[in-house]
Amino acid sequence: MIEARHLRVLRAVAATGSFSAAARELGCTQPAVSQQMKALEASTGTPLLIRTGREMRLTQAGEALVRHATGILAGLTAAEEEIAAIAGLRAGRVRLVSFPSGSSTLVPGALAALRAAHPGTRVSLVEAEPPRSVEMLREGDCDVALAFRYEGRREAPQGRGGGASAAEEWDDLVVRPLLADRLVGLVPEGHRLAGADAVTIGEFADEPWIAGCPRCRRQLVEVCEGAGFVPRIDFATDDYPAVIGLVGAGLGVAVLPELAIESVRPRGARTVTVEPAVRREIVALTLPDLAQVPAVAATLDHLARAAAR
Repeated sequence: MIEARHLRVLRAVAATGSFSAAARELGCTQPAVSQQMKALEASTGTPLLIRTGREMRLTQAGEALVRHATGILAGLTAAEEEIAAIAGLRAGRVRLVSFPSGSSTLVPGALAALRAAHPGTRVSLVEAEPPRSVEMLREGDCDVALAFRYEGRREAPQGRGGGASAAEEWDDLVVRPLLADRLVGLVPEGHRLAGADAVTIGEFADEPWIAGCPRCRRQLVEVCEGAGFVPRIDFATDDYPAVIGLVGAGLGVAVLPELAIESVRPRGARTVTVEPAVRREIVALTLPDLAQVPAVAATLDHLARAAAR
């Protein structure tokens, strides 16, 4: 019989490439990892790992078992959490991953309200941009992913085994829409367009640009190309305060989501409305099994309420 604890060890070994690294990740000893892998191979009746020096490589059977392990462990987690929830969410646990501007705006109010309603529910938070956050959800490394995609954009699926190149389609996930986050222009205070009610993206054609995260950068280039020009990107950073600081210092212009502006005081910079409107769809994602877990459902509800305020 295959045991869940053995599957968790196998996933850790496959992810890290060695018994010692897997032991560090799992918080146990290397001999314990080795013993559990031997027990798993005995249960399956076939080798799962090829040992080459200090490194480990999966056999074909090992690869197949790792593939199935994610769904099995997610189902077990869902079962454990639902059983705990029957006792009043006293032992509830939710692992949340969010992109940075969501972490600073939507998440704090949602988690405060969740804690007030269910004091026994523990929520952990890590930050990751999509598509990495969606990968983490599918791989069983989180229970809820706060993510976004731009309206009208639907990326072609890619292989799920290729690291960061995970499929961005959400058809296999439970999608909870939260809000539409409009992009706004950001210019230095003394800029010629600083007092404008609204501007077109084409009015920035000759400006130096400060670009954001890779996904936002790609969207920026597409929008500018649709307006007939290619943006000259002088600076690129994933850090929204850095983007605002660079604009405030007069080093260029940018377009940022309203959530990003809300989370940082734009010193030395002014926001302007950009036409036509470009929006990104903010959603909370989870797996179908996990959506039935009360602690996860409550987290989704509180995120939706925080977005509606």
